[in-house]
Amino acid sequence: MYESFYHLTGKPFQLSPDPTFYYESKGHKRAYAYLEYGLYQGEGFIVITGEVGAGKTTVVRNLLAHLDPTRVVAAHLVSTQLDADDLLRAVYRAFWLSTKNTDKASLLAQLEKFLTSIAAERKRALLLVDEAQNLTQRAVEELRMLSNFQVAEHALLQSFLVGQPELRRTMQSPEMQQFRQRVIASYHLGPLDRQETEGYIEHRLKHVGWKADPQLKPDAYDAIYAFTAGIPRRVNLVCNRLMLAGFLGEIHVLSAEDVEVVVGEIKDELGIVSTDSLALQGEQQARNAGPPGSNVQAMTPQRAAEQSTSLSAPIEARLTRLENTLLAVLNALRRILHAVEASDKKTDRVAS
Repeated sequence: MYESFYHLTGKPFQLSPDPTFYYESKGHKRAYAYLEYGLYQGEGFIVITGEVGAGKTTVVRNLLAHLDPTRVVAAHLVSTQLDADDLLRAVYRAFWLSTKNTDKASLLAQLEKFLTSIAAERKRALLLVDEAQNLTQRAVEELRMLSNFQVAEHALLQSFLVGQPELRRTMQSPEMQQFRQRVIASYHLGPLDRQETEGYIEHRLKHVGWKADPQLKPDAYDAIYAFTAGIPRRVNLVCNRLMLAGFLGEIHVLSAEDVEVVVGEIKDELGIVSTDSLALQGEQQARNAGPPGSNVQAMTPQRAAEQSTSLSAPIEARLTRLENTLLAVLNALRRILHAVEASDKKTDRVAS
């Protein structure tokens, strides 16, 4: 809706990951480099973790967009609480293979045959598992077993695991020692810093033809960063609402005050407690906490920030529903206005 008002060619702050909007911050550049390193090695596991909305999936899709299909056969699997047997069938489907045989031994034999045929064509098979924190330990162990498929000394399947920090906790389990030995590199993708947040916003705007309309004042970038903590998806949420508010108010210069109004609306709508409030609450709890060794766990400012991030997890869906409702109402009003104008013009013609 605001795209035409600001003369943009598309939506700059959509929530779904899109590799065409890929922004190479320091962290995203390192994460991508680790994936490329894994491709060069051609074996083992690469593990990339990061908070919700940090841009992990965008990095993965950017890699997929740049793979040479004549050299790499890639499968992208988004896991959802998969156990070992379910994972095996999901891998089959990710490589577009039929799963008519339900016997595990038959499935493994057919998968090895498929991977061997890929290797015979001088290609490599790559499995990218997104949301890998949802995998059970048995499922991760199943992936390790699949990495045992070899021709001579060359592995037939390489896997990249991408997920939230819970994935690291799974890997650190004593039962995962053999899997950890297969991990050739791992990286944790952190948030953007203040300068990168500004660069990220302008990068996405320029991608859709932005000509400094609307203009964002420096304090607007400060306010956006203060609320989002540099998490790209949260930046998208705030900026999308900010642009919509600018359109509704016919504003061409956006300041920190405009951002604060939008952020206040988001907090009121979603019942979000600010990080500062949580930190103050944590300090109070720390003062009231029991002595060392007690079962009372104080909320430190760091834990407060983590809780604030977890509270924002359902923001995207609720904001999307809210925005869609608002857009539907505005579009209906526009249609009514157009119909009224058309009727008035017809009346004028008849009268003349």
